[in-house]
Amino acid sequence: MIVTTTDTVPGREIAHVVGLVRGNTVRGAHAQHDLSAWMKNLVGGEIHEYTKLMAEAREQALDRLESEARASGADAIVGLRFVTCEIDTGAAEFLAYGTAVKLAPK
Repeated sequence: MIVTTTDTVPGREIAHVVGLVRGNTVRGAHAQHDLSAWMKNLVGGEIHEYTKLMAEAREQALDRLESEARASGADAIVGLRFVTCEIDTGAAEFLAYGTAVKLAPK
């Protein structure tokens, strides 16, 4: 599966637009991680627990996005975008979305 943030796939022609595809996940931090992050926030710097949590959420959202595109018969996803938002204190949604397409033969 080719996934790109651009509206085209370099060197390939889009034969058919399948449509919007998306994958998301909602993640919450473990209470112990929240406490650790709060303490790190006092002194500044990267909060590794949250960085890891968001990286895992991004990968899961991408996996779900690609699964939806494959199920629709797509060869590629163009115009990939990510959105994240806080759902509740300590919980965030991570959304990946794009346009599933069928590519013309080479």
